[in-house]
Amino acid sequence: MTTEKASTRERLLDTAGRLFYEQGVGIGVEALCKAAGVSKRSMYQLFETKDEVLAAALERQGAALDALVMPPPGVPESPRARVLYVFEQLEAAAKRPDFLGCPYLGVQMQLRHPDHPASLVAARGKQGLAAFFRAEIERAGVADPGTLVRRLMVVYDGSTARAGIKADPLDEGLAVSTAALMLDAAGFPE
Repeated sequence: MTTEKASTRERLLDTAGRLFYEQGVGIGVEALCKAAGVSKRSMYQLFETKDEVLAAALERQGAALDALVMPPPGVPESPRARVLYVFEQLEAAAKRPDFLGCPYLGVQMQLRHPDHPASLVAARGKQGLAAFFRAEIERAGVADPGTLVRRLMVVYDGSTARAGIKADPLDEGLAVSTAALMLDAAGFPE
């Protein structure tokens, strides 16, 4: 791929990621291309459909989304602290005025089709978080990790959704304390 095409592709994906997050997946191709400074012809030379643009933009955001909430390897050390770190980071992100919730959850809710290319990308992102929770739960030796993972995902998704629509600020440790209650109820060690 030439540098010009790479630059056009990057500009399109960066703009698409931002617009889909801010305005939803229903934004039209014309508005997307105009905001990115890319012709529709150029977009269709790079991607067959807008759905492919959405999936690629979401995929491109994956590493940044992980870095936003996931702890670095080994820090903090204990499984409990590592799980709660995710919720602490979520609370910090939710305080930003531009926070509109989890991009993965937003895409899944808007599309409502689990086989859509962007839904598949979002599902992989959510599965990554669930796998992280499971690994830490198993490392702590807690029984029935599957149920606890599901509960933590409900707390995470509910927290991002409520904060994203500005219905509930995640102040005073709301998400962290709720996740801690789930850990305590499961017998999660300190």
